[in-house]
Amino acid sequence: MAFEYAPAPESRSIVDIKPSYGLFIDGEFVDGRGTSFKTINPATEETLAEVAEASEADVDLAVKAARRAFRGWSRMSGKERAKYLFRIARILQERGRELAVLESIDNGKPIKESRDVDVPIVAAHFFYYAGWADKLDYAGLGPNPQPLGVAGQVIPWNFPLLMLAWKIAPALACGNTVVLKPAETTPLTALLFAEICQQADLPPGVVNIVTGAGSTGQAVVGHPDVDKVAFTGSTDVGKAIARAVAGTDKKVTLELGGKAANIVFDDAPIDQAVEGIVGGIFFNQGHVCCAGSRLLVQESVADEVLSRLKRRMGTLRVGDPLDKNTDIGAINSAEQLARIRELSDIGESEGAERWAPPCDLPSSGFWFPPTIFTGVTQAHRIAREEVFGPVLSVLTFRTPAEAVEKANNTPYGLSAGVWTEKGSRILHMASQLRAGVVWANTFNKFDPASPFGGYKESGYGREGGRQGLAAYLKGADL
Repeated sequence: MAFEYAPAPESRSIVDIKPSYGLFIDGEFVDGRGTSFKTINPATEETLAEVAEASEADVDLAVKAARRAFRGWSRMSGKERAKYLFRIARILQERGRELAVLESIDNGKPIKESRDVDVPIVAAHFFYYAGWADKLDYAGLGPNPQPLGVAGQVIPWNFPLLMLAWKIAPALACGNTVVLKPAETTPLTALLFAEICQQADLPPGVVNIVTGAGSTGQAVVGHPDVDKVAFTGSTDVGKAIARAVAGTDKKVTLELGGKAANIVFDDAPIDQAVEGIVGGIFFNQGHVCCAGSRLLVQESVADEVLSRLKRRMGTLRVGDPLDKNTDIGAINSAEQLARIRELSDIGESEGAERWAPPCDLPSSGFWFPPTIFTGVTQAHRIAREEVFGPVLSVLTFRTPAEAVEKANNTPYGLSAGVWTEKGSRILHMASQLRAGVVWANTFNKFDPASPFGGYKESGYGREGGRQGLAAYLKGADL
C-alpha cells in the first residue's frame, strides 16, 4: 500500500540572501578585484546571488591581513581565544535554523540533514576546540606547542559548513589565523559564517573568506606567506596540491576521495544493517567522501539483504530539499550529475544489473534516483571509481579473508563498516582493513573528539580530536 505524505516545507523567509557578495578580508566585506560568478539553487536552477571571485591580488590582501592578525592572536592567552570560540559556537546554535536553510538552498541537501546533522556538529566542533585552546600543553603534542602562522584552507561543496568548522576551529584554538576558500558552488554559508565572526567580535584578520574557483584555491595554496595548507576534495586536486607545496616548508593535510566498503556478515542484524547501508550511501545524495559505496555481503544472506534493501529504498523520498519529509535532495551541480550518469551508464554497459525504485523526479534542477548495481565484480569501473552520488555497487564474499581482500582492493582507504554480532570479528576486521575509520554496526558517525582521515590515495593527516590539533602546531606529531 502506498502512503501519501503532505509536504512539510521549511520557510525560506528566515534567510536573507543578498543579491551580491564580496570577499571577507580583515574583518570587513570588500569588493573583489576580479570578476564574479553565480551561485545557484541545484533544486530549481534559480540564481541565488552573484559572488566575487577573488583574484591573486585579493588573496594576497587576505594573507597579509591574516599575517598582521597572527601577531596578536597567537600571543593571546588560550583562555581568551577560547572565549571567542565559545561565542562563535553559541551564535552558530542561535542561528542554526538560518544556517540549515541556507545550506540546503545552496547545496541541495535535505533540510533534516543540514538541521539535525550538519549544524549541530559544526557547533560541537567549536565548543570542543574551545575547550582545548587553553590546554595545549596537556595534549601530548610536545613541550611548549606553538602555532604555525597563517593557514590556507580549501574546502569542498558536499559539507560546506561542516568542512569549514573542521578546518577553522582547531586552527584558531592553536593560535593560527585563517584564509579559507569555500567551493565555488556553495559559498553562501561560509559568507554567513563571516557575519558570525563579526557578530562574535573576532579580531579583524583572524578569519578571512575568499570566494572563487580553482584559480583562487591555487593562489591560496601557493602563496609564499601561507604556513599551513589544509584541503578536502578530490584526489586529483589533492595530488596537484602535494606537488605544488613539495620543496617548501608548508605543513599539509589532505582529506581526499574514498570508495568505502560496507561489509555485512551472515550473523549481522539485517534490519539494522539495511538502515546502515541506506545511510551509508544515500545520506547527502552520496556526496560523501567516506560513503559506503561498495556493499560487500556474505553470500548466504545476500538475497535476504538485497530484498530488504530494495524494499527500504522504495520508501525513500526524493524531492524538495526544504521539505522535512525529503530523504534525498538534489545533486549539487549539473557537472556532478553528468559524472554520476556517465559512470552509471558505464556500469550497465559493462554487464552490471541496475535497479532503482519507481521515482518521480522534479522537472527542474539536478536529480538522480537512489540506485544499486548487482552482479558487480572488482573489475567494473562502478566498483573502482568514486561516483560521489547515490549509487551502490553490491559484491558478495564467502569468508572474512575474502571480504578483507575485496575491501582493500582499492587505491582509497578512508573508511569502512563492519556488521556482525561477534566482537572478536570486529576487532580482527578493523586490524586488517586499510581504512582510516572503521565503524562497527553503524556508519557515518562523527564526533569532534574522534580523529578522521585516510590512507593511500584518501590523503594523510587527521582532523578532529586531539590528533586534529597536531596539524596546526609546530613540531607536533602523533
